[in-house]
Amino acid sequence: MPKAWIQDRKREYYYKKAKAENYRSRATYKLSQTAMKYRFIRRGDVVVDLGAAPGSWIQAARKIVGKTGFVLGVDLKPIEPFSHEYVRTIIADFTEPEALQQILDFLPRKADVVLSDASPNISGVWEVDNARQIDLAAQALELTLSLLRPSGNFFVKVFEGNMLAGFVRTVKKHFEVVNVIKPKASRAKSSEMYLLAMDLKTDSLAEEQS
Repeated sequence: MPKAWIQDRKREYYYKKAKAENYRSRATYKLSQTAMKYRFIRRGDVVVDLGAAPGSWIQAARKIVGKTGFVLGVDLKPIEPFSHEYVRTIIADFTEPEALQQILDFLPRKADVVLSDASPNISGVWEVDNARQIDLAAQALELTLSLLRPSGNFFVKVFEGNMLAGFVRTVKKHFEVVNVIKPKASRAKSSEMYLLAMDLKTDSLAEEQS
């Protein structure tokens, strides 16, 4: 059976599943599958989702954190509002310096988890797109170091390629545990991967605040 056919069926399965379960996109399952396996989001957590539109990761996160938690979605585009009091969204560019204060103003306390499924504009040139994705992930990391509490967690999209190893080494300087993951809901032929960094080191917070 051709691999392409299998992948098309897999993609169709998650698309239909998302529609049936009222999720805004199939990307919901990339987060929920990883969160279920690694338990890096817990009930009552404060979660920040960078590049959150259309809101599918917000949906997955809010189900986990429940009413005692809080989820803030950040994106350049407006996100269709949620009716839940513990879910908020703002329009902001997280790569800009002023985004930090904009986000902190909405949070009840420092975040337990920062997520980013943000992607750059795809050019079709592999070397360019790989560099842009890693750069975007690096900017998300920089912001995360100012948003997270001690021992907090970070989950970010990356692209497989020659720049990934260097980014992993950078993240390992700040977190105790770092894994590169490909959720089942991701297409096998896609270069899309996710980096899960857990347990922010206390000395990283001290460096960020100094």
